[in-house]
Amino acid sequence: MRTRQTKKIVVFEDIIPIGQFKTHASEVVRRLQKSGRPMIIVQNGHPSAVVVTTADFDELGYREFVRAKIAAGIASAKKKTHSVAVVRARLKAKARGPTQRCERCG
Repeated sequence: MRTRQTKKIVVFEDIIPIGQFKTHASEVVRRLQKSGRPMIIVQNGHPSAVVVTTADFDELGYREFVRAKIAAGIASAKKKTHSVAVVRARLKAKARGPTQRCERCG
């Protein structure tokens, strides 16, 4: 699995007012690429946006994808589980001929 450690922000370098971001966007992006740390954009003294590298953004999407797949697998396992005996019986029946439907699965 891909894992990247996101660097912690440095308050006096990585939190910038929106006006500074507007006028120096290319410089901010260069600093972001060099430091690898997210940048916090503040508006009226409140955090308003976070700028991250494309690699960090991709990693966030991949993590969410993995979380969703794990949750779906757990949900599926909770509602459609069969004992080993049931699975063996179904496999034997399938090997003999026409399939029989499980009463729980329909």
